[in-house]
This record gives sequence, structure tokens and C-alpha cells, in this order.
Amino acid sequence: MGEGSAAAFGDRLRLHRERAGMSRPVLGELCGRSAEWVKALERGRLLMPRMPLLIRIAEILQIDDLAELTGEQKLSTATHTKNRHDKAEHIAKALITYPFATDDGAVGTAGELAAAVAQAWLVWHGSSHQRSAIAVILPRLLDDARTAARRLEGAERRRALVSLAQVYHLAQLYLSFQPVPELVLLTGDRAMQAAQDADDPHAMAAAAWYLNHVFRDAGEQAEARIEIARQAARLLRPEESEQDRRLWGLQHLAMALSYAKTGRRGDAERHWDQADRAARSVDGHHPWLLFGRAMVDAYAVTMYADLTDGHEAVRHADRISLDMPSATRRSFHLIEQARAYHLKREPLAAVHLLGKAYQISPDTIAYNLFTRSAVLELTASANVTVRDDARDLAHRLRLLAVA
Repeated sequence: MGEGSAAAFGDRLRLHRERAGMSRPVLGELCGRSAEWVKALERGRLLMPRMPLLIRIAEILQIDDLAELTGEQKLSTATHTKNRHDKAEHIAKALITYPFATDDGAVGTAGELAAAVAQAWLVWHGSSHQRSAIAVILPRLLDDARTAARRLEGAERRRALVSLAQVYHLAQLYLSFQPVPELVLLTGDRAMQAAQDADDPHAMAAAAWYLNHVFRDAGEQAEARIEIARQAARLLRPEESEQDRRLWGLQHLAMALSYAKTGRRGDAERHWDQADRAARSVDGHHPWLLFGRAMVDAYAVTMYADLTDGHEAVRHADRISLDMPSATRRSFHLIEQARAYHLKREPLAAVHLLGKAYQISPDTIAYNLFTRSAVLELTASANVTVRDDARDLAHRLRLLAVA
């Protein structure tokens, strides 16, 4: 790349950074670099970064097509950072296929449907290859839940709608971090619609939590997704029941994570404190949302990593216990701990934690965007141990950078 091309890349980078409302220090820290490094890129004093770091920038700035940065032919970030599960098309077809069966056929009760959904959550949380496991049962579950919600009446229909919202949550989890953002948004929207049709505050609060994930990943405005959580919290009575208190705390955790994404540390910490107080006041955890002490503590690492405070993120990482009955959650939070150490530029700890995350749930780590870009970067480490471990992990993840 010549000097003129470097300057053009810098102009595009500055445009997207400013459009995202992000300062040079924040972008630099998220990339593991300095504000001066970002400034040098934007002014054309440095050449365009190599592919792993370029992908990291695109992810941070919510850019789907790398050509928006490089100015070259279309090159989707999904090509390099997102896996597609082999059953994804099957699940997509199930989502856009509508049950038009007549009333002549049998339909199960709302209680039977709720039991089937509860079993599906056990499958999701209990498997180390959760996408493959849930893909077997999800199409039939979608069909049964939608049929029940259409044909049952009164209180039974409302119970079926609560179950239907949860089935859409499972579909969202299955599709997340795959190159089908429109379907992820669809599942979030349908879940909230089903919860509202059921007129169930608990179902609406759960849907608000998952919609927050959808909107954060899609780069939607923070205030919009925070307002969803705030409105859901108002529906709850945390002083009256543990169930309400768990879901109320979950909304404050959602707000904390959203504020952290935009660098508003004070607001993020204030809402995390609310979530922490709620978690400390209940026993155990929510049966499928898993809200409890372990979850709130683990998300503190995510919050401080998003605030680009690697030291505080690591401090929390060092004192938490991932005591959760979910392989995918334990794996995810180990990845977040690795992200914290990566921010502190401690690659040996980062690659070790990524290896542990892989052992717990290969499926979770294979679809994690930070992992895929970080592993590629670590394969070029000057530290032989880091480089060898990263290359071994890259091979297991079938990344293109490894033969």
C-alpha cells in the first residue's frame, strides 16, 4: 500500500470512528494499542494493519464489509470471523415456515409444552456442543409452540405464548455469532411479541434481556436498548418475590453492559451495583437465565473489558468462581477473562484461558468473535509457548490462517 492509499484508509477509519462516537483512546485501547497509534493510522503515517487487527477494528466499529475500511472489493468480516453451523439453513427454514394445520389434529397442553421447553434449556446448558444438540429438537419445538399458541385459548394460550417466547430465545442463542443478523433480530422481536401477547411481566423481562443482546451486537443506540430494560424493570415487583427480584436485577445488568459499551463508567457501575444487590438477596440462580451471584460477578469482567480497563477486569477475573450449571456460560466467561488479560497485554494468560474455554465448550469458543481474531493475532506472538498454543487452538477452530 502506497502513501496515498494509507491516507485514504486513515480518512475512512476516522469517518467510521467518529460516526460510532468513539474517541481515539477508546478505539486504541480496544485494539490493544494507543491513541497515538490510531492518530498515526488516521493521518496516513502508518500503513493499514494486517488482517487480524483490521478485523478487530471492523468488529469494534460495527463494520460488516471490510471494503468500507480498505476501499477494495467487497470483503465481509463474516468470511473471516463468523462460522455458520451446518444446520443453520434448517433452523432458518423452520423460522420462516408457518404452521397452517387445521384444528383436526391433536395439540398438546400448555403444561406439556412448558415441560418440553424446560428440557430444551437443559440440553442447551448441559451440552458442550450446544448448537448441534439443540438443532435436533428446535424445528419441532418451534412448530409445536406456534401451533399451541394459535389453537389454545384463554389462560392456556397465554402459558403457551410464554413457552413460545422461550423457544425464540433458544433460536436466538443458536443463531448468534453466525452470519445471519436478520434472523437474530427476528427471533428477538418475535420473542418480545409473544411475551407481550401473553401479558406476562416475567416473560417480557426475559425478552428485554435478550433484545439487549441483539441491539448491542447490531450497534443500535445505547439509549434505545437501555430504555427497553428500564421499562421491563418497571413491570416487576422486586420487593414481593425472588423471581421478580432476579429479573429486576437482570434488567440492571443489561443496562450496566450497555452503558459500558459506550464508555459511561459511572452509569455502568451504578447499575451493576443494583444487579449485585439483587443477586445477593436471592438463593441459587434462575433456572434458565441463570441470574445469580456467579453470573453477575462474571459479567463484571465483561463490563470492565468493554470500558477498556484491563486492570480492573483482571482484578474481577481473579476472584470469581464460575459455578454455573452451563457449559456455554462457563466457556463464555472464561473467554471474557482471556479478553481482560489480552487488554493487559498478558498473552500467556489469555491463550491459557482460551484453551480452558475450548475444553469446556468447543462450540461456544468456535462462534466467539473475539476468540477468532485474537487467536489469529496470537499465532504471530514472539513468545514461543503462546505462539504454539495459539496455533494449536487455531487448528482446532479450523481458522483459515492455519494450514
